[in-house]
Amino acid sequence: MQKILIANRGEIALRVMRSAREMGIKTVAVYSAADRDALHVRYADEAVYIGEAPSNQSYLVGDKIIDACKQTGAEGIHPGYGFLSENAAFARQVRDAGLILIGPSPEAMEIMGNKLSAKAAAMKYNIPMVPGTEEAITNINEAKQRAVEVGFPILIKAAAGGGGKGMRIVDIVADFEEQMHLAVSEATSAFGDGSVFIERYVSSPKHIEIQVLGDTHGNIVHLFERDCSVQRRHQKVIEEAPSSVLTPQIREAMGKCAVDVARSVNYTGAGTIEFIMDDQLNFYFLEMNTRLQVEHPVTELITGIDLVKEQIQIARGEAISFKQEDLKINGHAIELRVYAEDPANNFLPDIGTLQTYVTPKGPGIRVDDGFEQGMEIPIYYDPMIAKLIAFGNDRTEAIERLLRAINEYQITGITTTLGFGRFVMQHEAFTSGNFDTHFVKKYFTPEVLQTGNEEEALIAALVMEQLLSTTKNTVEEAANAPSNWVKNRK
Repeated sequence: MQKILIANRGEIALRVMRSAREMGIKTVAVYSAADRDALHVRYADEAVYIGEAPSNQSYLVGDKIIDACKQTGAEGIHPGYGFLSENAAFARQVRDAGLILIGPSPEAMEIMGNKLSAKAAAMKYNIPMVPGTEEAITNINEAKQRAVEVGFPILIKAAAGGGGKGMRIVDIVADFEEQMHLAVSEATSAFGDGSVFIERYVSSPKHIEIQVLGDTHGNIVHLFERDCSVQRRHQKVIEEAPSSVLTPQIREAMGKCAVDVARSVNYTGAGTIEFIMDDQLNFYFLEMNTRLQVEHPVTELITGIDLVKEQIQIARGEAISFKQEDLKINGHAIELRVYAEDPANNFLPDIGTLQTYVTPKGPGIRVDDGFEQGMEIPIYYDPMIAKLIAFGNDRTEAIERLLRAINEYQITGITTTLGFGRFVMQHEAFTSGNFDTHFVKKYFTPEVLQTGNEEEALIAALVMEQLLSTTKNTVEEAANAPSNWVKNRK
């Protein structure tokens, strides 16, 4: 492949283009009406307009992506994440057009895109599963009986689900039928598939995921774990690698399970195996994401592996450039997703213009973004502005560096998750590693940010007062100083 099209936008489009440029590969950007002046459009070697701002008229239209390849002569497509990245029908469309998708096969996407078929594939390798049903529920009475056997509380989950949609926690048997109907209704509305199943509810879970790579030569490796337990609305906000709680023995066991899950579908490319872990450090298979993850930079920093380059090389038919035994964990990395959201208002999007936008720099800091000062955050897409990543020799240094970077990051015009990130980095539950996916519910309230804002305002006022006082004294001293103006004039 000498030219690839990136079927995405924003920071991930730029991130892919930079690795491609280092490999000597030309890049093609696609853009909607809302992204005419976007950074990824300016950075690419070529750019093709694909439609109006709504994603269902642009970034989600496979035919337009294929046509853009034909117009420009692009041989491959990197889908990034989101949009069409896990769409098996699009993957098949790319293959039928004689193009290369920089990702897994459509067959692997289909199996792993449904939680029930993913579980069935993983069970071939005896991967630990949360007790529950192995098939979609068709008989409510039988499902209720199974729920009693598993033990309450239980979790009803949409088979085709994600992001917390089609999910219900049931504490007592009397509520089972009502919550079942609600879950089916929501799943049908969100995914066009009302299939649901049940699992035992793990009350204090950690969300641990393992990065994997597979090639067309039968090689599959894992690149250790990421802890993604700090979430809001079942979606990640802070991720780190490695986890602060895994022992070497558990890490090895989870890595082997992740490789086996990938092997169950002859996986090629980059993927992530997600696990849920209870407070006794027992882990259970959750699902597989058949794409590059938002949080992939933390894995890159602790391993020294460029995952996008590996994706491209694998898509070219090359073998993975390293072996499992070549990998080791170096240091610690933490990522904060900088969203245009208001944490004090249930993390609702806060769209506007970046009146001030200055990114932090210095040792151990990486910023993956797709914006610059003066740009607007479009209402049509995910409100993530940037990924702020800190790397240190150990977890303590990574936390200290991320805190420093948060304080240096200057954004005005919109509310962001920077203040929330500062709160997390300073909270004892996080610094001790004793936290789970309920961190926000347990510890976060809007008042903690208000207190922080008031303290910052007080500090700013004191600094300004000192500056004004210093300036006043300087002016008075200058006014009283003898002048040479008249003497020089003569």
